Amino acid sequence: MPFYVLKVGGSLIHKAKALLVQVRYLEEKGFDFLIVPGGGPMADLIRDISSGQRLSEEASHWMAILAMEQYGYLLADGCEAELTREISRVEGVKVLLPYQALLKDDRGLEHSWDFTSDSVAALVAQRLGADMIKATDVEGIKLNGNVIKKIRARDLRGIRTCLDQGSLKLLQGRRCWILNGTNPERFAYMVLSGEGGTVITG
Repeated sequence: MPFYVLKVGGSLIHKAKALLVQVRYLEEKGFDFLIVPGGGPMADLIRDISSGQRLSEEASHWMAILAMEQYGYLLADGCEAELTREISRVEGVKVLLPYQALLKDDRGLEHSWDFTSDSVAALVAQRLGADMIKATDVEGIKLNGNVIKKIRARDLRGIRTCLDQGSLKLLQGRRCWILNGTNPERFAYMVLSGEGGTVITG
């Protein structure tokens, strides 16, 4: 059965419940997902505090990881998805609470804002030998105003897109598929059909 590390971006917080319904539908179709939550508005608050209080990158990093945990609880609430603190392949749908696992071992993650929840998801995918889907609020990677279907990670380094720069360093032979999750039913269709969005190869 297909297994993906699914990063659910904070930009989808208002669609999160409907998106998780479709993820459970995909489970019925034979897909397994370890969901890595974004930071959402909780991480945005950390950014503001970090800037205003001149926090160290170390403190900001761990506060942002804890913000991911808060979003994780939101994603799991009411959708019957289990919470897990283990970075491992799963059957069905589980939502990762990453703090404890990363506290033990976060090698590969720089403690800077170049390495956000995208990078956490890429690190999880790397460790599990899995491909990654990033569900977000855009159609894919745009270059010169057009969504591109496929591109290498190294060709995006230094270019600001919906995927952080840290992820581009961590993919290492894995694929990251950028898909729009603002229409959850369409998101499920794209996963089933293998069409749409942008595929980034490591």
